[in-house]
Amino acid sequence: MTSTRYFIARFAQAFGIFRRNQRMGDAASEMHLLREAEAYLGREVWEKADSVERISVEYWNLRKLIKDCDSMQIELDACERRLDAIHQERSDLLNASPTNQTKLYDERIAIIAGLEDLTRERDLIVTRASDIRRVHDGLKIKIEVLTNELEPSAKRSVQIEAVKQRLAELSTQFIALKEERRLVGEKISKGEKQFDQIDLDIEAFKSERRSQASKIFKVIGEANRDVSMLRSELTLTQARIGQLQAEIGRYVSRHSFTDRNCAEVVKSHRGLIDVMRALRRSVALNHRLGGRS
Repeated sequence: MTSTRYFIARFAQAFGIFRRNQRMGDAASEMHLLREAEAYLGREVWEKADSVERISVEYWNLRKLIKDCDSMQIELDACERRLDAIHQERSDLLNASPTNQTKLYDERIAIIAGLEDLTRERDLIVTRASDIRRVHDGLKIKIEVLTNELEPSAKRSVQIEAVKQRLAELSTQFIALKEERRLVGEKISKGEKQFDQIDLDIEAFKSERRSQASKIFKVIGEANRDVSMLRSELTLTQARIGQLQAEIGRYVSRHSFTDRNCAEVVKSHRGLIDVMRALRRSVALNHRLGGRS
């Protein structure tokens, strides 16, 4: 809005042509441009504004906030690197081939197979021993019958002696089978102990992996919380920095024609200062045309 256009618009208002909505819309657009220009100017010149006493609070607060912001950014980068490393550790843990666990399962399967073989062997020994006992019992009955039913004779004596020899052989076989059964039983007992120990080892391995995963997830949760807090604080700090820079840009641009220190601060941005001055005048004229004083 130039002075010429302002007087033309005032002339049109004398004939009832107000166009208030357009004037207020133009003023809002120009004000937005002005705020962007103030923020840009503040970012460019704030480091030179230490000589302007009226904005010394903003200047020193800005320096402090920027230092804090840099520290938070360094801390945030470190947290994000740590979080990435933890996620990689978690991925490695989940994708790792459980060689030790697989070996334990293989040993467990082998022990089960061995126990099954030993059980079958023991059952076979028990069956053979049972058969020997039946034969042994039958021969004892035979001796009893021969002794009670037959008259003493050489033939009877020979028969009884033969049966007794057979009984002795069966007793020897039975004792051998009993010893064999004992040895097989010891092997089964040993295998069962090994089986129980492997089950304990497998459970311990699983428990260790669960513990590792739990610790990793806990650390991930804590790291995520730290990252979120730092990002939030950093965002708030950056927003405050932007506000202070805009305030500095607004002040030095408004007073660059009346304050020598402000003029020195913005001397390399004279073109932008002229544009901002024109925008302020245009906003004021549009407000006046829109009915706002």
